[in-house]
Amino acid sequence: MTSMWVGERVRLRAIEPDEGEVFLAFEEDTDAARNGWRIAPPRSAERARQWAAELAAKESDLDEVKLVIATRDGDVPVGMINTHQVHRHHGTFAYGISIGTSHHRKGYAGDAIVVLLRYMFHERAFQKAEAWVYASNDPSLALHRRLGFVEEGRRRRGRFAAGRYEDEFLFGMTTEEFTERYGRAL
Repeated sequence: MTSMWVGERVRLRAIEPDEGEVFLAFEEDTDAARNGWRIAPPRSAERARQWAAELAAKESDLDEVKLVIATRDGDVPVGMINTHQVHRHHGTFAYGISIGTSHHRKGYAGDAIVVLLRYMFHERAFQKAEAWVYASNDPSLALHRRLGFVEEGRRRRGRFAAGRYEDEFLFGMTTEEFTERYGRAL
């Protein structure tokens, strides 16, 4: 049996109710939290448990997903990936991804993105994916270029973090570009 949710290195899956503290630990790295989106005030272990339990109990949406990135071998949670700004009429969506610092540079992010895009393009019939990347996040900029995303724009001074304004880059990939590079669905 083959699952479309399994890549070369990762498996995308729902969060389990007892995994809150795993993701709470990822939030301790300020630079990683800032690169992912923003720094939030500390939350308690109890609130993290509640968050995971609420997310685990929530009914899944077909287009707006929030998934755990787990290692293919061992099922260890290494991060999360989600879709947002889903526009069914236009066939476009954006996504965000966050990998725990101790799991960086192992190919998990790129593999998770390919698995998610294969689902969104080949199962949900979307025609374009978008990702915003902060100018200070050099690894993510390099990752998106390496995956074949096209740099479509730059929002100057679109974000404030670490006491300064910085630019955001918009990357896009169409279903045709994806299919040419990664092939059809399983």
